[in-house]
Amino acid sequence: MMFGRVKSLDAILATAKKKSLHRSLGAFQLTMLGIGAVIGTGIFVLTAEAAQKAGPGMMVSFVIAGLVCAFAALCYSELSSMVPVAGSAYTYTYAVLGEVLAWTVGWSLVLEYALGASAVAVGWSHHFVGLLHDFAHIDIPKAIANAPNDGGVINLPAVVIAMLVTWLLVIGTTESARVNSVLVMVKLSALALFLVLALPVMHAEKFHPFMPTGMTGVAGAAASIFFAYVGFDAVSTAAEETINPQRNVPIGLIGSLIFCTIIYILVAAGAIGSIGAQPVTAIGGALLDPGSMALTQRCNEIVAGGAKLPMTCSHEALVTVMQQTGHLQVGNLLALAATIALPSVILMMMYGQTRVAFVMARDGLFPAAFAKVHPRYKTPYVITIATGMFALVFAGFLPVGKLADLSNAGTLYAFACVAIAVMVLRRTDPDRVRSFRTPAVYVIGPLAIIGCVYLYFSLPLFTKTFFPAWGLIGLVVYFGYSRSRSHVGRGIDDSLDDVPPVIAAGHEV
Repeated sequence: MMFGRVKSLDAILATAKKKSLHRSLGAFQLTMLGIGAVIGTGIFVLTAEAAQKAGPGMMVSFVIAGLVCAFAALCYSELSSMVPVAGSAYTYTYAVLGEVLAWTVGWSLVLEYALGASAVAVGWSHHFVGLLHDFAHIDIPKAIANAPNDGGVINLPAVVIAMLVTWLLVIGTTESARVNSVLVMVKLSALALFLVLALPVMHAEKFHPFMPTGMTGVAGAAASIFFAYVGFDAVSTAAEETINPQRNVPIGLIGSLIFCTIIYILVAAGAIGSIGAQPVTAIGGALLDPGSMALTQRCNEIVAGGAKLPMTCSHEALVTVMQQTGHLQVGNLLALAATIALPSVILMMMYGQTRVAFVMARDGLFPAAFAKVHPRYKTPYVITIATGMFALVFAGFLPVGKLADLSNAGTLYAFACVAIAVMVLRRTDPDRVRSFRTPAVYVIGPLAIIGCVYLYFSLPLFTKTFFPAWGLIGLVVYFGYSRSRSHVGRGIDDSLDDVPPVIAAGHEV
């Protein structure tokens, strides 16, 4: 069943061939991009939020979220090997399910990547502020180091890092990939050091009770910690800039996801087994909402009473673990590594957003200016700057937990649409060459969809309410602006060299 006009796979490939971005990325760089996008705030910061919701049961949460992503990654791999162009889930949906659903997916990816970048920027800010305090004894005023919900006015460090990453993305893809590879190695080295010190001192009693909040808490933690995996799909947005994408994109997608899942489970086990991770509860046993003022107040009361800061109260979960196990300097080094390396995740989130919006502009659904490529740097600089502005505003004024949950909602919707698309395409175009085939597609596809729906309904009420509202706004924009300017709707062949840029963007000259 089609929802609106369809842009055929052949037309998409022809357009990309004529008006593609420069291909410069190999399998190793793609895998590093995937790891760079995945390992970040989810493990360095949101481990505490997951522990607050599920206690030691967050290990199960990591497995649940990882399985949903694995099913989605297998679907992504088949489609990305068939359609090696920028645009990711938006492009695949356009070719299979139609323009209306494609628009909603693209609109959701705006939420995923831009808010994801904002969330990581906030996570980076917490580590940076702590690092300045521990190393240089400099305290940044709370008013300019926290969002209003955390007792501040604006998170200025988060705004600054978002601006710096925007600049890096403007100056070049290859340069960004090189910087990312270095930052990934820093992150992996830090996590390896954490595991070497944390795993040997684990105690079985720290895992009891294993699921203090039951399966409800585990599901809620999985929905939040799903953010720890968000970003691997950004590998597919790099398909148009990849050498031999039919081979390298599936390697980057699946390889980075498997590697990160193993790291996550080991780190979670090390953190829990070292100091424990029971949720901080209010009087009467009611679970407090992570990121809320009530939880902040309760954590302050615990510290004021002479107890150590629980991991579930920390904005720097792994650093707290090292400090409480007697490795104060290692904790400081971990904070330093996170401060140095977390920008790689911001980079990949914003990279994914700019490439999706670039293709939507190339299709006429976004303004023509978004598809402009810098004459020197060969990057879509207009949409990169616009994305940076969007990200820094949200980074400055929203807490990390809320940003992560909002980002997750858009991602889950996009993943479900990709799973539907790969099954539909098997029926409608079974003879098309597939260099990678999703195994047991009619089992994997439905499992991916069910998993996405399950995690979505495990998200906080605010997120479940906000996401449909965001979708309605998107539909208003589509029917009020984009539909009448769609290249497919106007019969414009984007692959032609002599189509003037203004005409190609869906406007009259």
